Amino acid sequence: MSQVDISKKILSANDQIALQVQKMLDERGLFGLNVMGSPGAGKTSVILATAKALKGRLKAAVIEGDIASRVDADKVAAAGIPVHQINTGGMCHLDAPMVRDALDKLETEGADLLIIENVGNLVCPNEFALGARGRALIASVPEGDDKPLKYPAMFQDADAVVLNKMDLLPYIDFDLPAYRRLLLALNPDVAFFPLSCKTGEGVAEWADWLAQKAKGE
Repeated sequence: MSQVDISKKILSANDQIALQVQKMLDERGLFGLNVMGSPGAGKTSVILATAKALKGRLKAAVIEGDIASRVDADKVAAAGIPVHQINTGGMCHLDAPMVRDALDKLETEGADLLIIENVGNLVCPNEFALGARGRALIASVPEGDDKPLKYPAMFQDADAVVLNKMDLLPYIDFDLPAYRRLLLALNPDVAFFPLSCKTGEGVAEWADWLAQKAKGE
């Protein structure tokens, strides 16, 4: 059996379990959001800012995915948000079986939104469905404006791209109009949100969009 055949079988099995996860989320009244991005883009910071901005409208629960440690999960827990940590032990992505198992251990009573922070990586996470109905890519100004060129699949498949750390724009060689044009050329339907977790710029607009998606509007 070839490596391609094995890969197809793995992905097919994962997709079947992803459908189970999607059904579990629907039964619990949860909108699932798969949050992807490179290490250091500020995924956890965006999650915390989002949960704060949605207070009174949506209650979030979080699954944190990392190769090791629970540093980010501790930050989320400290903010009073239900969270479950998944350590992949070396795998560069989460998969649907991991999320299914985590759901059995995560307290989601009263929650409307499940945010799944995937492992920091701009390649592997895009290949594995998790059962979430939404996909958000967190990018950041310090990463440079060429990332859509280098990792097109991640940007093409995202429902929303959040460009974090806009407060650093004056200090970094980053062509925002060119970035936006490239992003829309790859994904004309993508929602684009430049924001800064530090200053709060753009967070409300992003949270409003997510609230509408979660409510099916």
